[in-house]
Amino acid sequence: MTELAKTFDPAAIEARWYAHWEQEGRFRPDRPEAQPFTIVNPPPNVTGSLHIGHALDNTLQDILVRHARLQGKDALWVVGTDHAGIATQMVVERQMAERQQKRTDFTREEFVAKVWAWKEESGGTITRQLRRLGCSMDWANERFTMDEGFSRAVIKVFVDLHAQGLLYRDKRLVNWDPGLKTAISDLEVETKEIASKFWHFRYPLEDGSGFISVATTRPETMLADMAVAVNAEDVRYTALVGKKVRLPITGRLIPIVTDEHADPELGSGAVKITPGHDFNDFEVGRRAGIKPADMLNMLDAEARVIQTADGLIPADLLGLDRFEARKRVIALIEAEGLLEKVEDRTIQTPYGDRSNVVIEPWLTDQWYVDAKTLAGPALDAVRNGDIRVVPETWKKTWYNWLENIQPWCVSRQLWWGHQIPAWYGPARDDEETDENAVRPIAFVAINEADLLRQAREYYGEGKDFLVYRGTPHFTSDAPSFDRLSKIELVRDDDVLDTWFSSALWPFGTLGWPDQTTALGRHYPNDVLISGFDILFFWDARMAMQGLHFMKEVPWKTLYLHGLVRAADGSKMSKSKGNTVDPLGLVDRFGADALRFTLAAMESQGRDIKLDEKRVEGYRNFATKLWNASRFCQANGIGASATIEPPAAARAVNRWILAETVATVQKLDLALADLRFDESANTIYQFVWATFCDWYLELIKGQIDDETKAVAGWVLDQILVMLHPFMPFITEELWHAMGDRPYDLILAKWPMADARAIDPGARAEIDWLIRLVTEVRAARSELNVPPGAKLAAHVQDSAQLTSERLERSLPMLQRMARLDSVSADPPPGGGAAQIVVDEATYVLPLEGVIDVGAERTRLAKALAAAQKERDGLAGRLNNPAFAEKAKPEAVAKAREDHAAKTAEAERLGAALARLG
Repeated sequence: MTELAKTFDPAAIEARWYAHWEQEGRFRPDRPEAQPFTIVNPPPNVTGSLHIGHALDNTLQDILVRHARLQGKDALWVVGTDHAGIATQMVVERQMAERQQKRTDFTREEFVAKVWAWKEESGGTITRQLRRLGCSMDWANERFTMDEGFSRAVIKVFVDLHAQGLLYRDKRLVNWDPGLKTAISDLEVETKEIASKFWHFRYPLEDGSGFISVATTRPETMLADMAVAVNAEDVRYTALVGKKVRLPITGRLIPIVTDEHADPELGSGAVKITPGHDFNDFEVGRRAGIKPADMLNMLDAEARVIQTADGLIPADLLGLDRFEARKRVIALIEAEGLLEKVEDRTIQTPYGDRSNVVIEPWLTDQWYVDAKTLAGPALDAVRNGDIRVVPETWKKTWYNWLENIQPWCVSRQLWWGHQIPAWYGPARDDEETDENAVRPIAFVAINEADLLRQAREYYGEGKDFLVYRGTPHFTSDAPSFDRLSKIELVRDDDVLDTWFSSALWPFGTLGWPDQTTALGRHYPNDVLISGFDILFFWDARMAMQGLHFMKEVPWKTLYLHGLVRAADGSKMSKSKGNTVDPLGLVDRFGADALRFTLAAMESQGRDIKLDEKRVEGYRNFATKLWNASRFCQANGIGASATIEPPAAARAVNRWILAETVATVQKLDLALADLRFDESANTIYQFVWATFCDWYLELIKGQIDDETKAVAGWVLDQILVMLHPFMPFITEELWHAMGDRPYDLILAKWPMADARAIDPGARAEIDWLIRLVTEVRAARSELNVPPGAKLAAHVQDSAQLTSERLERSLPMLQRMARLDSVSADPPPGGGAAQIVVDEATYVLPLEGVIDVGAERTRLAKALAAAQKERDGLAGRLNNPAFAEKAKPEAVAKAREDHAAKTAEAERLGAALARLG
């Protein structure tokens, strides 16, 4: 036994124990014959730092994996990081800019080498921070989405999907970031409310008979308008359908078409359609028969105006930034007398979350995955229960998104990432449609050897090839295929969306496409812990790819947690200054306290309102356990010599054994249901109230050998049960309480042995606790001095109560501060009366307190509490207050009313005790 320090200092033990666990391989013990348990962490960006969302997500995972390890399972927590294409490239380019360098000063290979160098030097910040949190991950097999093995899986998936017709190149609209000059995903788009305008234009009818009015928040896009849409049910426009209008500025003639997108109740009921620059308009255009290849594009990659295919944009607009073009277009339309009106509007505007530039819907050629086909099995897996979704309320969202899923754009215009395994070469003359034109044809190959094999099959033997990693540059004036002496095969410049690679995480990290032992044992995974905000971007795509390539679900259970919000419920943001640094909380209160807070507040389907006071409170909980362990050491209580519950004769010991087993049972059920809040609360209540506040107090002064054995065993069970939540303090106490043959992290989870539950003992100590509680409450309510000992006179007690009183007398007298307990009639005068079960306990108060003065004080306080209670009730029952007051004011009034109601009940009960 190692004597514990007087003060619990988490910083002194956390680094020491984590280093020990990792160095000794405790996170992955050798258990080849054990039942496997597998969980993969959502790979954080290699550029990332630990934020409070990471802390929640990884705490929940660590609880499950530590619990599984204690159950003796072959527990594997796969760890790794994501290469984070955009974020990482931005970091490196920003560093280069400080040296007056830019990416294009280097070859692609040189730039990528710089990124790898940055990754090796600075890319491990978040993994070091995960260690500080206590995450027991399999660091010995850490993965990276750009490592050689994982990259091989990514390329194979791309090639196989293409060969199966499920991945293709297409021209569609994407979220284009003009700052980064790449397509981005919806998750990387941040919508902001911006004060703007709603411009109403008149478009003249071709025959000069009048106008049709349209409204837009983006006037510049009218330069690429291709139609005006009206609703087929809108009788105002029935006669105009099929006619044409002449666009201002360009003079382009465009048709008036019908489409359900046009709402007769909004504006004029007519909508300008720019299919090359608006997602809704793109679909309207397709329904109107406009092919994507024919849709007009009026912007370049930097969102500057370029000439459209029909050459109708005036020269003085070309080259203008889109917002400068907006001003010019408005001025030109106003000059033609076609500006009808302008309204002030608050517009939902998309911004790139990294560039902070307004996102532009842009028509480009990109690579797409046929997500609709892949989504079918993922839908069925949830419907038939192969994937359990917790909480179940998210099933509806899963169904809705997958049933309406769109093609998935997987290409990005970056240099850092998995370069798309597609090469372009000239089409053969017999496949060309235009004379002397060389059209590029794509070869999708697993490697260059596979590429050359495909090229020889296509072009025939005897041809020489030049393979490049660069941009396709085939033009209409290039020589025909037959006149090429060497055929250039040029690799696609783009890289894959990082969500494409991370979708393979559950099986790519286990060695696929090789049939490894790890893959056979640990796929499918058991549980995925995920924030609901990446349900579509990651979770659903893992299900789609896992089912397609592995023919099994990637995990059996999907647990979706909420967001961590500020204490007032608002969303955390740097601009509001209300973000919480989890490492700052660890520094102040310890990792165990933060972990326990997050677990205790994680209620399925609800966001967490993180209040620093809760973290401080659970730091106090750790301190209470520390002090309880010091008490045990001081009284000769140490490590248990047995895993089985020790034999016990005393009721108090049989009671605590039964309470321990009941706690194990309750904890097992809560963890099986993934009720983290209930799990944490279960062990908290047992440790704080049952063990520390009652058991250790009940046994004071009566600690015999039996009690030492029982207390030591119960404390061991506490340390094991609490370990998944608070790993550091429990490991420290485990070793401090005695010599151990193994670390706590490898201990055995307690058995919920019902044989240890003694109903009689539980009932007897429950009775004693209720009696002590009632006496203490009476003393407090009646202002009895803490040091005063009272006499208790028992009336109407049954034989069972009398027997219990006899057995429990020393504990009762000490804990309730009673001088004597007898069945003698009480003396006359003021007295407190307490009823527990059938018996009445009379506590004479004459000479202890001024009974008359106390009665007067209680009556006055009761009247005041009732008055405040009734006043608050009147305010809450007033409809005007509920309707006009701020929500927080109404909530405060309800809290105050509940408090005053409880206070009045307590004071009334105290007054009644005096008789």
